[in-house]
Order: sequence, then C-alpha cells, then structure tokens
Amino acid sequence: MILDKTVDMMLSDDYKERFRAEYHQLVNRENKLQKMVKAYKDGKLDFKPKCSLDLLLWQLKTMQEYKYILKRRAEIEKIEL
Repeated sequence: MILDKTVDMMLSDDYKERFRAEYHQLVNRENKLQKMVKAYKDGKLDFKPKCSLDLLLWQLKTMQEYKYILKRRAEIEKIEL
C-alpha cells in the first residue's frame, strides 16, 4: 500500500483502521530501508550516509521485530491486515 493512501486511515475514529495504517506504513518504510541497506552493501548508493551500516541494520531489525508484534496483535484482536 502506498503511504499517501494511509493518511485517511490514520485519521479514522476506528482504531482498527489506524492500526492497519500503522502496519502498512511500517511495511512500506521497512521495504525502502531494506533496499537502501542492500544498495549500501553493494556500494551503489547515490549518497554517502552519515551513519554506519550497522546502525541501519539495527534499525531494520527493529522494524522487522515491530512488524512481527503488530502481526501477532492483529491475530489476537482479529484485525485483518
């Protein structure tokens, strides 16, 4: 899901809609960071990051763990992602 399509979901009064938006935003950002990390490792970035690859990998791992938590919560609360 494209980030701009989640804006209305984030503004919803329904917590399940906001939850879905949060999940889809996270997935979108995780995918972009994953591509950046791969390009960084391959020496193909078109800019020089100020932070280390290790820090970016830590951020990516944390995002993946958070995504897992959201998936588990969605299962428990019967929220279709």
